[in-house]
Amino acid sequence: MGQRRTAAPEPAPAGRARRSGGEPARRRRRGPTDIESEVLRLGGRRGAYLYRQLLAAAEAFARGRDRDALRMLRPVRDALPDAPSVRELTGLVHYRLGNFNAASTELESFVELTNSVEQHPVLMDCYRARKRWRRVDELWEELAAASPSAELVTEGRIVLAGSLADRGRLRDAIAQLDRKAGDVRNPREHHLRLWYSLADLEERAGNLARARELFGRVRRHEPDFADVAERAAALR
Repeated sequence: MGQRRTAAPEPAPAGRARRSGGEPARRRRRGPTDIESEVLRLGGRRGAYLYRQLLAAAEAFARGRDRDALRMLRPVRDALPDAPSVRELTGLVHYRLGNFNAASTELESFVELTNSVEQHPVLMDCYRARKRWRRVDELWEELAAASPSAELVTEGRIVLAGSLADRGRLRDAIAQLDRKAGDVRNPREHHLRLWYSLADLEERAGNLARARELFGRVRRHEPDFADVAERAAALR
């Protein structure tokens, strides 16, 4: 039920408030058998039907048909309020539609049901959009303590930096990303996203040489990443 970055809208810079789809909304890495068992167990006689509806909604989500996905999910969510997979997907769909209040409600329920931090970066971004700074900081602390993967922690760090910039703490935002911005020979996507976000913040702060270097680094490793070619060219 997942999707890759190429199928999702490009990341918003850390210095600006994100909107629908700004964060790559990812499903947990669970197999179809696990999700099917969950829905069949909780759905009783309607389990098979509800599972088919969930699959259809997940397919619509993967294809960017978010409103169709939400329409399909509503009766499933009402029937299965204790199904983590349903609450998670419903939250991600609301997030991509920019319904941040609804998204945070669903994803908080997902956290309660699973004790998982896998959607913490998205949940942080929901609270960032709502200017709920204390909750952003709390979720970051939970994510950093759990440290589930470099990718997820980096996504959370980018959202945290964006929230700091939103609060007028641009220097702290830059410091939050700069500490992890060392060059690597074979960068993964999360490295590129962090460099891009830091470059955006450095440009906002007037540190044009540093921004130019970071945008250039991203472009060197992945020329088609977001709008990096245009951003780099504008700083020449």
